[in-house]
Amino acid sequence: MNDQTHMTDTLTALQDDFKLFLSALWDQLDLPPPTRAQFSIADYLQHGPKRLQIQAFRGVGKSWITGAFVLWTLFNDAERKIMIISASKERADNMSIFLQKLIIETPWLSHLQPKSDDSRWSRISFDVNCSPHQAPSVKSVGITGQLTGSRADLMILDDIEVPGNSMTELMREKLLQLCTEAESILTPKSDSRIMYLGTPQTTFTVYRKLAERSYRPFVWPSRYPRKNKLAKYEGLLAPQIQEDLDSGALEWSVTDPDRFSDEDLLEREASMGRSNYMLQFQLDTSLSDAEKFPLKMADLVVTSVNPDKAPDSVVWCSDPANIIKNLPTVGLPGDYFYSPMQLQGEWTPYAETICSVDPSGRGTDETAAAFISQKNGFLYLHEMQAYRDGYSDNTLLHILRRCRKFGVTKLVIETNFGDGVVGELFKKHLQMTNLAIDVEEVRANVRKEDRIIDSLEPILNQHRLVVDKNVIEWDYKSNPDEAPEKRLMYMLFYQMSRMCREKGAVKHDDRIDCLAQGVKYFTDAMGISAHEETKRRKRIEWEKMMEEFLDNPTASANHMVLGMNMDQRKQARATDEADELYTWIQ
Repeated sequence: MNDQTHMTDTLTALQDDFKLFLSALWDQLDLPPPTRAQFSIADYLQHGPKRLQIQAFRGVGKSWITGAFVLWTLFNDAERKIMIISASKERADNMSIFLQKLIIETPWLSHLQPKSDDSRWSRISFDVNCSPHQAPSVKSVGITGQLTGSRADLMILDDIEVPGNSMTELMREKLLQLCTEAESILTPKSDSRIMYLGTPQTTFTVYRKLAERSYRPFVWPSRYPRKNKLAKYEGLLAPQIQEDLDSGALEWSVTDPDRFSDEDLLEREASMGRSNYMLQFQLDTSLSDAEKFPLKMADLVVTSVNPDKAPDSVVWCSDPANIIKNLPTVGLPGDYFYSPMQLQGEWTPYAETICSVDPSGRGTDETAAAFISQKNGFLYLHEMQAYRDGYSDNTLLHILRRCRKFGVTKLVIETNFGDGVVGELFKKHLQMTNLAIDVEEVRANVRKEDRIIDSLEPILNQHRLVVDKNVIEWDYKSNPDEAPEKRLMYMLFYQMSRMCREKGAVKHDDRIDCLAQGVKYFTDAMGISAHEETKRRKRIEWEKMMEEFLDNPTASANHMVLGMNMDQRKQARATDEADELYTWIQ
């Protein structure tokens, strides 16, 4: 009797408190206990308003928490009808499968399994142990699927906004219309509810529109916002976050360290880029102009770039003393070019040099060519060229002459224009000029604005793009015959500073697209640590020096005394071998 009473008390406690239910379910799944953020989301799901939305940082587990809430709802009342709507039918179905698996494998949920042979039990819809009804207990559907004709007491719209359906204003309007249709599905009961959960994908996210339609947001960022950013959240921060701030929580510290450490978030910001991080981890959808345009002139390293070699690493610093004041800038107000604080290590040849080509036809568009080298994960932009005569022989031959100057070993050519014709023309001229340059054709299948920002922003944030001063001067002086307002549109650094994720962000984007294409080619090389590469090279040098010492101890000792570097030692050994005498001292 005592055991039965204890069991009844336990079940009652699970029914009364969703947070307790969540803890028990997580334990059943051998998951770590719910974190503070997860408990807060659970509390809002249980006690929040009839119409709500949850915006929490990417990876907090809000979808699985909401799945658990579905089970808790049925645990309390098996007669409830629930609809799960996601951006894709597959995602919604996966949630249904997850819920079915939990019902089967969790002992204290097994009573929810249907007893009737007529009950539905598929990934599309399934019943629990309830009275026969036209509507299933749980139904999954994609946001673009057939919504009309269904009824539900609880509607969960899980990550309905994804890049593929929210890129343009037209797409977002269509998405909002589908959200409006969802309202008609909700049963007219006092306890019926609609819940949206997701992460903003654009600064013009549909979640902002939903907030205006009385869907009260619960916003949980990955870091405590800085004081000067608080107003942007419009008082919609999760109550626990606001209480922490009022109690003196350190701004920009981690809000849920059990989920992500400070190091984890720093790595994600570096790889994602600042604007994506602010959207998906800080839930900041009201970006200022400076944040709306993520490609900053100040993140570049501007200096004189050697055509043949570069140092081991380049150190950037935002010290005002490093601002270059004698170069023309067409960036946003307050955005300047910076020279490097320090060039570290030995100067050695580049690992690879390419020419990125973005072809176009004759007319207002330009055929652009960027000459880029890579060493130790740093990229060096030697030169940019732009032509208005399409892909004429003169243009192609001029590009190849610049390739010869910089020791280019590969041409990277976009094939979207001309369907590969330009690549074939280049191959013809390469045969005629006897240049040993490989041709690699690439095809872009991602929207241009996203492609450019996703390629350039992480590199700029890490200050790994070094630009020759002459590129800036050439860019500013290009197209001198055009009116000033038209000249601006063609400039590389004007295009860079005005590029955002809106469709058609800049009128002309040939130069910035060409640069992004070249940077994307080196994406794999960006994982190279300058420090680690220097250590590797020094280790190789040490091994070679030991080999030299074993072969000729006297010469090796002389080389070390004179402080010769590896190249000088090679020259000395060559002279020694040729003359069979130690005549390398001059």
